[in-house]
Amino acid sequence: MWHWKKILIAVAISALALLVLYIAFYFVFLDLVVDFWWFTSLNFEGYFWLRLLYRYFISGGITLLFFLIFFLNFWFASRFLGLSDDPAESPGLIKKFQSGALDVYTLLSVILAIVIAIPFYNQWESALLFLYAPNAGLQDPFFGNDVSFYMFNFPIFQLIQGELLVTLSLLFLFIGVLYWLEHYAQSGSKKISDLPVGAKTHLHILIVLVFAVIAWGFMLDRYDLLYTDAHEPTFFGPGFVEIRYHLPLIWTALAALLGAAISLMILIHTRASKGRLPLITFSLLCVGAIGLRYVSFFPNLIDQFIVQPNPVRTEKSFMANNIKATLSAYDLDEAKTIDFEVTLSPENDLSYWVNEEHLQSIPVWDRELLDDVYYQFQGLRPYYSFPTVDEDRYLIDGKLVQVNLAAREMNIEKLPPETHTWENKHLRYTHGYAGVMSPAAQDGGQPIEWYLRDLKLNSSVGITIGKPDIFYGMESYAYAIVPNKLSVIGIAGTDVDAMKNYSGKGGVSIHSFFRKMLFAFYFKEEKIFFSTNVSRKSKILFRRNIIDRIETLAPYLALDKDPYVVATSSNLFWIQDAYTLSDWYPVSKPSNAQFYTEGENRARSFNYIRNSVKIVVNAFDGTVDFYIADPKDPIIRAYAKAYPGVFKPLSEIPAELESHLRYPRDIYHHQMHIYSKYHQKEPELFYQQAETWEEAKIQSEVIKPYYLTTEIQGCGNMRKFVLIDPMTPIGRDNLSVLAIAGSLDPEQCGGNYTQRMVMFKFHKDIQVNGPAQVSALIDQDTTISSQFTLWDQHGSTVHRGRMIILPVGTSVLYVQPVYLISTQTRIPELVRIIVSMGNEVVMEKSLVTAFKQLEEKLRRGKTTNTEKTKKPAASG
Repeated sequence: MWHWKKILIAVAISALALLVLYIAFYFVFLDLVVDFWWFTSLNFEGYFWLRLLYRYFISGGITLLFFLIFFLNFWFASRFLGLSDDPAESPGLIKKFQSGALDVYTLLSVILAIVIAIPFYNQWESALLFLYAPNAGLQDPFFGNDVSFYMFNFPIFQLIQGELLVTLSLLFLFIGVLYWLEHYAQSGSKKISDLPVGAKTHLHILIVLVFAVIAWGFMLDRYDLLYTDAHEPTFFGPGFVEIRYHLPLIWTALAALLGAAISLMILIHTRASKGRLPLITFSLLCVGAIGLRYVSFFPNLIDQFIVQPNPVRTEKSFMANNIKATLSAYDLDEAKTIDFEVTLSPENDLSYWVNEEHLQSIPVWDRELLDDVYYQFQGLRPYYSFPTVDEDRYLIDGKLVQVNLAAREMNIEKLPPETHTWENKHLRYTHGYAGVMSPAAQDGGQPIEWYLRDLKLNSSVGITIGKPDIFYGMESYAYAIVPNKLSVIGIAGTDVDAMKNYSGKGGVSIHSFFRKMLFAFYFKEEKIFFSTNVSRKSKILFRRNIIDRIETLAPYLALDKDPYVVATSSNLFWIQDAYTLSDWYPVSKPSNAQFYTEGENRARSFNYIRNSVKIVVNAFDGTVDFYIADPKDPIIRAYAKAYPGVFKPLSEIPAELESHLRYPRDIYHHQMHIYSKYHQKEPELFYQQAETWEEAKIQSEVIKPYYLTTEIQGCGNMRKFVLIDPMTPIGRDNLSVLAIAGSLDPEQCGGNYTQRMVMFKFHKDIQVNGPAQVSALIDQDTTISSQFTLWDQHGSTVHRGRMIILPVGTSVLYVQPVYLISTQTRIPELVRIIVSMGNEVVMEKSLVTAFKQLEEKLRRGKTTNTEKTKKPAASG
């Protein structure tokens, strides 16, 4: 019987050991080794070890710190629990402490330390920034601290203070109970005042530490006032009540807390009969310290009888602080406003402005509709797709021309299910090929014009791509093994030996049986190990979706939702804009946004944002480069210190890529959401909100920011790729502002990338039609409306595209494409272009014809108005 018990015990131990080994192999060793190989393939092996060591050094260091706090206090307490002449008479737990048993307080200290340190495990990256935090060079208006203190130190201080308070409170409770039980077991006395001097001293130290940490919490509460939303929606941050009532009360509470601590220490030294007074004093002071701080009766009275009757007078300086801080936090403090005087003679501006160079950059094709056109005409193979269509500008025949382009990527899901075999998916259909490019400006009723097309890369304007293969892109790519021994013909492009001669730097070599075995376990696919088509030269390419790739490398960056492809003479590149965010900028109004963050597209609250990083991913070999676009940003400076060599200055980006950098849409959308209110910098105007803007709409549909290649006022004939957002007064339809991002500085014209913003603001004394009003003019035109009615009757539907608003001289021009979408094929066709200026509307097939007719109508309208003005009034 005993023999079988030993066998069962041995089997159980062996099974447990195997389970531990399995868990360690699959969830620790395997991931660690594969990740290390992958980081090494990108020349980020040092960065890999830094991130790993930072995580465990910080988490382990915090755990060790709390362990020492618990252990040393328990060990110290055990010295005073060994006073009995006969320890055998003490209770079991106390006897263990009396004998200095390490197995008791060591295990207890480890458990408590891990429980207390858990919040730090999830915030180790914040602790890392705390260690490397630079100064931002800006001070908060209330306490004079550098804003980096609030962005890096303050949240960590709050976390440390909370965990220390729990730790010391537990120690005081555990050790106080042990001292009392030991003393009661030895002498039968229940009097705390009869404790040994050493025990009293220990308890005094703990009391001092507990109240010191509580006092530290009150000190930190002062900074919490900078994040109050009590005055929303008027303004964010502290106001009259917080600074004139709550702040002084914190100091009062601190004084009360000091008295409470003294009362408690007196209580320990006082006999029970005399201990009532300090006990009552202790209780009253604690209640007073807490009650005065959080009771709402008095601040409500101040708000009702002082603030509300005089809101601007009492809150003026606080609103000014909120405005200044918010503009700084959203990088809007240097945005310029330029008065745009609209003339009443737009025909002269139109005559001067209409030329070939301007017409080539009017984006009449909506990119949202081009993906269907590209797929139908340039998909060419069923397994190709165009996940996204991008806007950019290229030098065409020496001129900067706006274009649309898309990468032709691989999507095997479009093939029949029977083709979805392991060999097809991972060895044959491994990559996309090249892409297509078309001019943004096109004529209606004509076949679409191409700048780059077909698998032979035909280009009428000289666009060339050295290595057009796309192994990394926007599709959900599975892992690929290249080069391999298969003879793949006619799948990707025109290069028969594309996979045999793969020379990309990306990918992890699987030259040994050991590596093949590990990757077989990692991907749970034995064919990786047994396939005879995998050679010693083969590499395994994985994490090929660029979002997944970047997030694995830098999960702390928030990513723009619109990465875009760039065609160069060498190969294709993806450019991804990345942001650093914080919700700890003092006195700044919070916002919400959707960003690719930590593996998912989710909302994240923030009150500070910078487009601090431009990320470049090589579509051929997967190389990833991080360039610092905003060296003033303290967050990216902290990361650059923590991870030396990872982030490069923007000056090192290749010139061919720098010319394609742009102002990203996501940050612009949220900046304008803030600026629509906070451009009113005077507190009186800010309080009235009489000039608040909103995004222009047509029938409740918001006109999203759009890219335009145009000349910049004050910079001669220099053209720039800018992002434009039309804004109207809130609740009205007339155009108030054309906000332009990525613009040149009119005072310092230059060709380099800039994050500058300029607001072209229209005067109130002249009506400037907004998009909704122009749309109404189009609807009222009988010729246009009758043509729309005719088209809608022949198996197709009319779709009016995005309205483009262009500043032209001292006038405003509106351009809107008109599409016919077949009810059968769903392929959009550009059939007409509508142009409008002043109150005139014209619809024609081409931009040239439309502008000529518009100019004639404007001149005729001016002549008619002049004749009416000169006509004498009838005599009575």
